[in-house]
Amino acid sequence: MSKAIRLAVTMGDPGGIGPEIIAKSADRLRGEISAGRLELIVLGSAKALDAACTIAALARDTLPVTMIDVGPVAGDIETGKITAVGGEWAYRAVKKAVEMTQAGTADAIVTAPLSKEALHMAGHHFEGHTELLAHLTGQRDAVMMLAHGPMRVSHVTTHCAIADIPKRVTPTRLRRVIDVTLEALECLGVDKPRIGVAGLNPHAGEGGILGKEDAEVITPVIKEYIAKGCDVSGPVPGDTVFIKLRGNHFDAVIAMSHDQGHIPVKLLGFNVDPATGKWEAISGVNVTLGLPILRTSVDHGTAFDIAGKGVANADSMIDAAEYALKLLEGRRKKGL
Repeated sequence: MSKAIRLAVTMGDPGGIGPEIIAKSADRLRGEISAGRLELIVLGSAKALDAACTIAALARDTLPVTMIDVGPVAGDIETGKITAVGGEWAYRAVKKAVEMTQAGTADAIVTAPLSKEALHMAGHHFEGHTELLAHLTGQRDAVMMLAHGPMRVSHVTTHCAIADIPKRVTPTRLRRVIDVTLEALECLGVDKPRIGVAGLNPHAGEGGILGKEDAEVITPVIKEYIAKGCDVSGPVPGDTVFIKLRGNHFDAVIAMSHDQGHIPVKLLGFNVDPATGKWEAISGVNVTLGLPILRTSVDHGTAFDIAGKGVANADSMIDAAEYALKLLEGRRKKGL
């Protein structure tokens, strides 16, 4: 039997639903854990995990996790509220997880959601997990991939103002995103990856009428990969590229911006009750590629409005853990 894959699971903001979805996920992953395929190491507030188990009607003493408390943090955790205390807990959990993966005591990181506002309140001025992980690992060109089943979308830019997007879409950045996406697809078992590159401008620039970046920046890079024998297509207009992805024309799409890539994946990943307008289930995974460590995450936020009520859905957390398993097992097979 192969060695169990050790996932450092960060709690995120303990005032949100992170503790609850971790407890529920661990309970539902008992089979993988007992089979020796998986080990969960939870980083955050032990007190918050205990409370989450009570809320979810789970026995804390039999929950199949190793708990590492990253406190103490001055101040009380306030469930359902954005606070500097919650931001500090979240930061410390991620920092410890990075230290563990770099030291070889964990194989990958799986993150529950944190609050960017709380993180800033605690004095940690990062736009989100991706940027924080890039800082902690010293690797500045991380790539965000969202995945929902066969819908895989990597992003050239993420958390920046719309006005800044064109200048950040550079040949160097685009090559980086394509390279790590090809590697990820191969680790996921895709033998001959097909990538569609979305256009930056409407209609991919319409021959330069609606913008020159598609012709002057994106197209030359795509031609480089085609010349190397890679199946890379585009630029494909943003309003049709995801239809083609859903129709299995591609194995992944390279999106130029946060909203361009996030909207189609989240539209499919959120199951909404038409009678109430509320979402009943959330699935999908956020994967950080291009770092010296692997990180997957839930594809939703802290949900402070339902924190502490025992109704949080753990599907995305389970998806994140299983995606990390699949990627790591693929890397092991390739000797990476």
